[in-house]
Order: sequence, then structure tokens, then C-alpha cells
Amino acid sequence: MRIAELFTSLQGEGLLAGTPRVFVRASGCNLRCAWCDTPYTSWHPEGDDWSVDRIVAAVTATGARHVVLTGGEPLLFADAPEIVARCRAAGLHVTVETAGTVIPPGLPPGRWADLVSISPKLASSAPAAADHPAWHRRHQSARRADDVLLRLLAGGPWQLKFVVGAEGELAEALAWLADLERAHGEPLDRSRVFLMPEGIDVVTLERIGAWLRPAAAAAGLAFGPRHHVAWFGHRRGT
Repeated sequence: MRIAELFTSLQGEGLLAGTPRVFVRASGCNLRCAWCDTPYTSWHPEGDDWSVDRIVAAVTATGARHVVLTGGEPLLFADAPEIVARCRAAGLHVTVETAGTVIPPGLPPGRWADLVSISPKLASSAPAAADHPAWHRRHQSARRADDVLLRLLAGGPWQLKFVVGAEGELAEALAWLADLERAHGEPLDRSRVFLMPEGIDVVTLERIGAWLRPAAAAAGLAFGPRHHVAWFGHRRGT
């Protein structure tokens, strides 16, 4: 797996916000979000190829008990399931963060991670067609894969995080959630579905959060602050 960075910090988003953990950030992505906050793993991927042994050794050396495999898109890499399994075998709690568009070969059936954190990308995430025509087409064709999402939802504890930047995007997120519930055959646990403001600075996040928080409550969903931006600012290694 190509690794952009490995660091310890606090989880800033979702169900486990505030938990100390080690982050393993894979470099490489099949999408190109217009607002990507880690362009060094997508638009301009950095890093070196690490073996599974090296990754597991580096993770355990930190002494952290919680691990986040993130990206980029970590599930692009065939060794992702082995990394997860090896870390869990070492007694670590493993969260995998993914956009929910790909399944690596060898992903075992049933529960394979302690938390699968899925961030489906709304239509507004696509890069501008005028500036990046090829990536616009590729992103739009790949960003929604409901069969993959349903497989991931069935793989154990999960959370969904929809990134929302404008009020018009809320309807799309709710409609997508309804589609998933119909395909799933029963309602999803909406306490595990987060609406998260899009932004990399506190002012923007607070502006969007002012209307998104009550909208999430009205829909019976969770509101997802990006705590790490408030705690550390938008910078690498956090």
C-alpha cells in the first residue's frame, strides 16, 4: 500500500470523535472531489509503498489501541484486508474510512473491521467539467455504487457521513439514504448517519452548520462536526 503519512492524533469525526488513535493514510484515489481536503492523496498523490509488515509494525510501535485506515481510498489496495486483519489480531480496534465505491479482492464476508466509516460523495463533489473534463466524467460515473455500499453496510458496524455544502444538496443525501434503505430491505439506524458540513476552516463550518444541524435533527439524522479543524486547524498530521 502506498502511504502518504502515518501519525497519532484524535478522531475528529463521527461516532468515535475524541478517541486517541493512529491514522494510516493511503495515497491514491479513484475519485477527484472538487473539495478534497487531502489532495496529496488524490490530485497529487505522494508517498512510498509500504509492506504489510512495515505498516503493522509502525502502528503497534505507537502504542495506540485504535487505528484508522484512511486515504485517499484505502480499499483500492489489495492488501487492505490483510492490514485490517493483522491489526485486529494484535488486539487493535480498526476503523476503515472509505467513499464506498470499491471492494478489494479478498475482503472476507461478515464482520471484517470494527467500524466501516463510509462517506458517499454527492453530485456536487465532482470537479468542474470545464476544468477537468475527463475527471469530471470519471468521478461522476464512479462516485455512486450502491451495490458496494450495501456490501459494506452488511460487513459489520458502520457509519455513513454525507458531506453537505449547500442547502440544495440535502435533498440528494436524503433521497440516496432512502434508496439504500429500500435496497437494504429495512430502515437503517439513523443515529449512525451523519450530515457533515463541507469546509476546511472554522468560519465556513460554523456557517454551514448553523442550518445543517437543525436540518439533520429534523430528518432524524446525526450532525457531524469536523472537530479536528477546530482543534488543530486544517493541516497534515492531525
